[in-house]
Amino acid sequence: MAKGVDKLPGTNTRIRNRDDGCCSINFLKYVLHIYNVVLFLSGVVVGGIGIWTVVVKHSYISLMTTSTYPVLAYALITAGVLAIIGSWIGCGGVTSENRCVLLMYIFVVMSIFVLEAGVGTLARLYEEQVETELRLNLNRTFLETYSLKSRETSAIDQMQQEFKCCGAVRFEDWLMSEWYKDEEVQKNGNLVPDSCCKTPSFLCGKRDHPSNIQYSGCIYKFLETTKDHLIILGAIGLGLSVLEIFGIILGSCLYIKLRYDFDD
Repeated sequence: MAKGVDKLPGTNTRIRNRDDGCCSINFLKYVLHIYNVVLFLSGVVVGGIGIWTVVVKHSYISLMTTSTYPVLAYALITAGVLAIIGSWIGCGGVTSENRCVLLMYIFVVMSIFVLEAGVGTLARLYEEQVETELRLNLNRTFLETYSLKSRETSAIDQMQQEFKCCGAVRFEDWLMSEWYKDEEVQKNGNLVPDSCCKTPSFLCGKRDHPSNIQYSGCIYKFLETTKDHLIILGAIGLGLSVLEIFGIILGSCLYIKLRYDFDD
């Protein structure tokens, strides 16, 4: 029997197979085109959140002892870029009905799924560990690196001004820091860094009265905002990874349908 010709004269099996049913080739192509638009938009959102994390939170990353936070951010950026690229590959493969391109598309969507699911899972796990990490290490980082390492010094000053806090746990901890042992600091008479002041100015840290400096430790606000952000990353990673499952299923169905269609 010739390709695309039914036993009954005037009937085209191939056209009927392509159009009939909820899983026909034309239906799958239509749905995949819509899906790829959604995939493109999700890539923009995921990549944007990853970039925002790197830009806004980058200075504070230097105060953490593990690299989990930046790994989550860069994994989201990678997933976002792959989603944008994958949406274009998918549109091309669906339009041209090229099975090789479709296969590449399926593997790209699988990679996005692995990245997003990994970010979601890791964010949820790190959310449980970050409090222990900060309580064990943040105060030591404050006391041992301030004024000695420029990157950490800048991050601590920024944190104390943004969160309106002083010291990792309490403002008195500065008296035990490497910064306080410096001869210049002793000569000037500062008790806390100037960034602790409610209105920062040169040598304002000489007075540690509550009317002049912040009394709450930075760890509390920093921990709260970090855990909130990890919840967002986890929800986005796990939530959007479900979307990729539909893409894998739809792409695979079209790939199989096209194989049988060309074999007719």
